[in-house]
Amino acid sequence: MHYQHREIEKKLIEYIHHFPVTGLTGPRQSGKSTLLLHTLKDYRYVTFDDYRIVNFFYQDPQKFMATYANKVIFDEVQKAPELFNYIKIAVDQDRSTVGKFIITGSSQFSFIKGLSETLAGRIGLLSLLPYQFSELPKKHDKNCIFQGTYPELVSKNYHLFQDWMSAYLETYLQKDIASLAQIGDMRDFRRLLHLLAINTSQQLNLSRYANDLGVDVKTIKRWISLLEASYIIFLLPPFYENFGKRIVKSPKIYFYDTGLVSFLTGIDSEEAFEKGPMAGSIFENYIVSEILKKELHRKTFAELFYFRTSNGEEIDLIVDRKNTREWIEIKNSYTFHPRMMQLVEKIVDFEDKRNKGYLLYRGENFPYNSGVTVSFYQDYLEK
Repeated sequence: MHYQHREIEKKLIEYIHHFPVTGLTGPRQSGKSTLLLHTLKDYRYVTFDDYRIVNFFYQDPQKFMATYANKVIFDEVQKAPELFNYIKIAVDQDRSTVGKFIITGSSQFSFIKGLSETLAGRIGLLSLLPYQFSELPKKHDKNCIFQGTYPELVSKNYHLFQDWMSAYLETYLQKDIASLAQIGDMRDFRRLLHLLAINTSQQLNLSRYANDLGVDVKTIKRWISLLEASYIIFLLPPFYENFGKRIVKSPKIYFYDTGLVSFLTGIDSEEAFEKGPMAGSIFENYIVSEILKKELHRKTFAELFYFRTSNGEEIDLIVDRKNTREWIEIKNSYTFHPRMMQLVEKIVDFEDKRNKGYLLYRGENFPYNSGVTVSFYQDYLEK
């Protein structure tokens, strides 16, 4: 299969020349192993998905570490959490050598817990999500909005999309969730996934989901945390700096990949997406997740927020880069209307040159005013 270069490659090389250990997290099938095997061809690859490797480590950890002492990729390390301590010992015995170990994981919960307890100050952390827009073949620049950007699906031209997503979800439920926590009733957990997909790009309402599923709010919170930890969803926090208590403070729900939203809500074709009631929500989810990918893959340390008043006025996305702040409206429309930017113009002080306003939509670039850029969404994502 043809290898597609990834935006994160440059940052990965920088990290292995600076840190003794580099950690790479991301969802299953985001391309972590492929990236590492292609980019670091002089490294040995060891996966803890192989039960023989797990047995070798636990039967004789000293011999295991002597065998794999330098320039090693340890894949899916959350399956052998004791490895973190042995890596710490190996690094502390030779602090001058950088690039000794690359470790990967598909669960933030186990991964970050192990790092915080043993490898603080010894590791550089990166995240790899599915393809960002600039990495995609141009022939998929439209169907990726609703079918997502998992590399394997893209390479197969989304053939058997529904079957692939079904298998992906089953693998996730059986491997990641089963290893992270005791869920209890898996049917209720599946129903929560479905409810979240229906409500993507909306505010998180824990009480509503608890009532719909007949479980308590504490359980919903725990399940949401598991979905976040395993890179299924992320929560966009509200921005309320200097705007007082009238600002709504609940986060919004987004999926890392819109293909899973389509699968969970029964969207199986471009026509079903374009003409269905989910089009606007999925398009917003797609844009927000694509911008998140850009920032994470480049390790910019930008923070993402949304803005909403208690009256229901909302600005879809704020990208806070500390020195600059982008206020972004997202519209699943081919036609521009000035009212689309009314709230941005009302709220944002564009005399402060650190503020920039954007409308991202599916129409052509349009000259508007000095503070706001009306942009075809693909042009923004590629810039």
